[in-house]
Amino acid sequence: MESAPVLESAAAFAEILPDGGALLALDLGTKTIGVATSDAGWRFATAGKTLPRGKFGADAEKLRDIIKARAIAGAVIGLPRNMDGSEGPRAQASRAYARNLSQRLSLPVLLWDERWSTQSAERDLIAQNASRRKRGEVIDSHAAAVILQGALDALSGGML
Repeated sequence: MESAPVLESAAAFAEILPDGGALLALDLGTKTIGVATSDAGWRFATAGKTLPRGKFGADAEKLRDIIKARAIAGAVIGLPRNMDGSEGPRAQASRAYARNLSQRLSLPVLLWDERWSTQSAERDLIAQNASRRKRGEVIDSHAAAVILQGALDALSGGML
């Protein structure tokens, strides 16, 4: 299988996908993976499942099923930078995951700065009166939707 590119530029990502297409976003945690998807026209992100994180091969197969079912054209993976913009071990792990995913599934990947995504998702869930338990169950998929919506806004012309 041919490896697809891993990019950090929304403009370059948009050039690879000139016809748009549904996107998949991942918020990678140590124990879970938050999943969100977009419409094919890149207008809105929708929180999906929160998957338990296991070995990469098993995770990739679960993601392959979602990609197939939703006709996903590309992926957006949150890049956890420090507040000063520097990168630590979690960012390097996300970069490695993105490379492995692009190779395994031949899917172009956009790495997207995820600073404040979890806090934003939690604030939104609190505003919806979600209980603490419910927030714990869905926070990662909602964070993935926040990451994806930021990327979609850039892809649709806001910050290319």
